[in-house]
Amino acid sequence: MNPNSVLEFLRDHPQFLEDNAHLLSNAPAWSQDGRVLSLTERQLRTLREKNTILERQLRDMLRAGTDNDVIGERLHRVTLAFFAARDLTTTLDVLRQSLAEDFQVPFVAVRLWAAPVNVTRPLVECLPVCAEVQEYADKLDAPYCGRDVGGEIKSWFNGAKALGSFALIPLRTRQTFGLLALASPDEQRFPPGMGTVYLTRLSELASMTLERYLSF
Repeated sequence: MNPNSVLEFLRDHPQFLEDNAHLLSNAPAWSQDGRVLSLTERQLRTLREKNTILERQLRDMLRAGTDNDVIGERLHRVTLAFFAARDLTTTLDVLRQSLAEDFQVPFVAVRLWAAPVNVTRPLVECLPVCAEVQEYADKLDAPYCGRDVGGEIKSWFNGAKALGSFALIPLRTRQTFGLLALASPDEQRFPPGMGTVYLTRLSELASMTLERYLSF
């Protein structure tokens, strides 16, 4: 094999030098622009690239940790507000206000098909819900995120136009008794495949709170 063939092989297989660094400690390597690099310089460049990737991953982790702390604080705040509520109407007001102000959810709808207790006026949240929606909510193992939402659920948002994404959260304790629906014009607010850990926690928190004012 002549020198040109060796150089051509090294250009086409740059990983070879890294995989065999113990044998080629003094051999040159080729950069992508065709310049000859020493193996030491190439290794330093590779380390810098790896360090850049690690730094980016660390920043992402720190940012995610900060975001999680913020969400945890907001859930704690709504928990305290739920404890202070003394009836179903106030509890529903707390839920809507928290989602709107703390979580910037533009559209919120709740439907309950268990009978309210000690309610002196009709509530929109207790309007009749079709059997299909009740069955759908009962079958949800986790909150649903996406765009595929039935017409009855869309009607809960009082004719709001151009809703791009939805989160449907079952309300249940011993049994499913309602559905919490969130909506946004932004298609990426509740995209399919979105993580639902905090939506599940919200479901559990709201369900335990609302159950106190319902009869089964």
